[in-house]
Amino acid sequence: MFVGALELDILLGDVHSLKQKRSVIKPVLAEVRRRFDVSVAEAGHQDLHRRALIGVAVVAASGEHVRDVLDSCERLVAGRPEFELLSSHRRLLGPDD
Repeated sequence: MFVGALELDILLGDVHSLKQKRSVIKPVLAEVRRRFDVSVAEAGHQDLHRRALIGVAVVAASGEHVRDVLDSCERLVAGRPEFELLSSHRRLLGPDD
């Protein structure tokens, strides 16, 4: 069993309130969850209206599949025109960890 985690630190474009931020972030989280069958949540910067930290977690039988899914999630979020991806960090835990 392999477990992968991905943190995406993003800067939001034309957002002026926390309410507006949630209305932009929520549909993206739903799309990532639906398309890739992963756990995803806004995991940080919740008090800042132009920043968000999105966390993604996936469990699979192979490390390669975990990496492929996390790559796809990162591409989807990075490709959104309303976001600027500032950084991404990933962790992969396998049977030997």
